[in-house]
Amino acid sequence: MLDNNVIQSISAWPFVEIRKLLKERKDLIKAKNKIIFQTGYGPSGLPHIGTFGEVARTTMMINALRHMDNIDTELITFSDDMDGLRKVPENIPNDKILKNNLGKPLTAIPDPFKKFKSFAEHNNTMLKQFLKKFNFEFSFKSSTENYKNGKFNESLKRVAEKYDDIMNIILPTLRSERRETYCPFLPICPETGKVLEIPMLDLEKKTGKIIFNNDGKKIQTNIYDGNCKLQWKVDWAMRWFTFDVDFEMYGKDLTESAILSSKVCKILGKTPPSGFAYELFLDEKGEKISKSKGNGITIDEWLNYASPESLSLYMYQNPKRAKKLYSDVVPKAVDEYLALIEKFPTQKEKDQLANPVWHIHNGKPPNEKIVMPFSMLLNLVGSSNTDNKKILWKFINRFHKNVNEKSNPILDSLTEHAIKFFKDKLQPNKIYKKPNEQEKKALINLADKIDKIKDNTLPEEIQTVVYTVGKENGYEKNLRDWFKLIYQVLFGDIDGPRMGFFISFFGVKETIKLIKDKIN
Repeated sequence: MLDNNVIQSISAWPFVEIRKLLKERKDLIKAKNKIIFQTGYGPSGLPHIGTFGEVARTTMMINALRHMDNIDTELITFSDDMDGLRKVPENIPNDKILKNNLGKPLTAIPDPFKKFKSFAEHNNTMLKQFLKKFNFEFSFKSSTENYKNGKFNESLKRVAEKYDDIMNIILPTLRSERRETYCPFLPICPETGKVLEIPMLDLEKKTGKIIFNNDGKKIQTNIYDGNCKLQWKVDWAMRWFTFDVDFEMYGKDLTESAILSSKVCKILGKTPPSGFAYELFLDEKGEKISKSKGNGITIDEWLNYASPESLSLYMYQNPKRAKKLYSDVVPKAVDEYLALIEKFPTQKEKDQLANPVWHIHNGKPPNEKIVMPFSMLLNLVGSSNTDNKKILWKFINRFHKNVNEKSNPILDSLTEHAIKFFKDKLQPNKIYKKPNEQEKKALINLADKIDKIKDNTLPEEIQTVVYTVGKENGYEKNLRDWFKLIYQVLFGDIDGPRMGFFISFFGVKETIKLIKDKIN
């Protein structure tokens, strides 16, 4: 356990939020000697990174708590898989299957991927697999299962008993035409199997019998055992009530829903959970990422191009600030993670607890010497024109002789990621500049000068040579243009690595060959 004085002084947001939670729900937590966290997921589309982020961030809070207190915890990952499918996601095969089943519960729709019994089961399975990759501890709960097996029956009875009070809260928030037809109970049509949003004619609160008007035709059913489900905001409140939830974070766009659901939860008879509204993730166009649109970057894509830890870092950073989430952010996230890993061993305890890698690795980040950034590896892949990591290791060992695949597993995995990322994301967008005669002369001059450099020359000394050549070739007033020329010709980009380090690392002969290949 951490010292209490240290705990109170930590400004890292997981500790801040846990301290807030313990203060707000002190008596409630003491009574049951347990804290229940919940995250929600709508399986109407493939799981996206926003879903992962919610579980990752909640887990970081739980990890912080475990260093403060021995209290028991549970993380519920809840799937709203009884929701009716409203529209067909854009990134789904065999979409006719979904078009033919619009309005039905997600668990009643065949799997368009043809791997599982239902569309919901496919997406739920994918979510669980993703979360298990990160060793998250969670209890998965299905909306459909809990409705059908009677777990929600007592809570549904409570909703019926408090029907009038709930309606008094909900109706003022609706448009006038919606008020005329709104009912917190949504029947499952016995003929079509669809989730129906239709007016209620009568409700027997004691028996749970309910009658609806379906375009002039009466439907009689009961509210129990999966015959009905609840409207979203009431459903959310009912879930908190049923599972006695203490904490749930949610996207900023759900703030008003959370306020309303909290009021309903109070009516049902329990204190609503503490909350945390995080900002949304945006795609490269600045639009909200969505399961149905399939925009942004997927979990699989990120893990193909970078480490799980870099993704966790991106989730940790600034949860209350909107951030763009697309492939271009990946290299930066990786390098930030490496820099934090390198810094951690030299920090005092208080600073370590504020270091994101402490939260990513639950207080035990790996102790590996970071010998180079991911950006350098990407340039190396491009310059060497290789997709073989053994060749990359030859270059690495030229500059760092005492490292290898076994002693440096982080670096070894980065070589594989760098090859994939460069091939898929960077290479197609590279635009290599064809130098004019004057520019060609300057680059040949650079090749001649570095040809005289000895193998043991320090990177800073090589950098000085590069500076000097630029000044001698008309770039003395703007050396930035000189380096821009080098980057555009050699790397197909306006930015690049520090050339002294790159030449030292890549090799003098190899750099000369690279220059001559690119200018011819």
